[in-house]
Amino acid sequence: MKKILFPTDFSEAATNAFVHALEFAKVVNAELILLHTFEIPVYDSQFFPENYAAIYSSIELAKFDLFKDEIPKLRAIAAERNLNEIVIKHRLMDGDLLYNLKNAVKEDQIDFVVMGTNGVSDWTTFFLGSNTSSVISGVEVPVLCVPIDAKFKKIKVIGFTTRYREKDKKELRKVLKIAKKTDAKVRSLYVKTSDSDVSQQTIKEWEVEFADENVEFLVLPSDDVKETILDFILFKDIDVLTTITHKRSFFEGFFSSGFAKKITKEVSIPVLVMHDN
Repeated sequence: MKKILFPTDFSEAATNAFVHALEFAKVVNAELILLHTFEIPVYDSQFFPENYAAIYSSIELAKFDLFKDEIPKLRAIAAERNLNEIVIKHRLMDGDLLYNLKNAVKEDQIDFVVMGTNGVSDWTTFFLGSNTSSVISGVEVPVLCVPIDAKFKKIKVIGFTTRYREKDKKELRKVLKIAKKTDAKVRSLYVKTSDSDVSQQTIKEWEVEFADENVEFLVLPSDDVKETILDFILFKDIDVLTTITHKRSFFEGFFSSGFAKKITKEVSIPVLVMHDN
């Protein structure tokens, strides 16, 4: 059985993403591990010689009580969707979210991470902040990012962006496996810019190699890659967009605030980030 790590702060964005995590767990036959982290403020013990330990204990207890109170609400959501059979486990950790997330991925041998994003600021902070390498480069598993406005619906079409590199085939096969389990079609997009170095022969070879799979290959000529991807999402009825990391500069362009705003508000679909490894 696969394992999905679901970091949550019990916010509206996280609760919305929890539904996606449940449904995704059903599709890939996985168990869910809920991760809630909290940071204890740093106090100088010389100013709190008597109640120093008590302050920490009270904070930890308060966080534990919050965790204890919120878990039944999430289980109720699972029950409402007839997904009680999904195994749900819990991790409550103090410290930095991204540091703990990396450790949990390694310790629990996680296959996927599903997390909610609360609008543009979260996208830019998550992908472009100082901890970008911790999550994207450090966490070597696919990450499903769910905008707060992306309400769950049955996945019928999965979008897959590619540059027709040989190593992209491995990620496409992973996506096709997921698509099979939900009876979804995969639409693959390559945005052919004026300085593109992908030959027509390479494109044809891909079409032949994946001829028996439920995938449609689209090549759209444009020098405005981001707008073309948005058009692809809108006009090809994409329910989930899959993209492969290349390097940090990729995220600086792909998840720039303007583009993130359109992803979260105009098209509002989850983005599955695969890894270039």
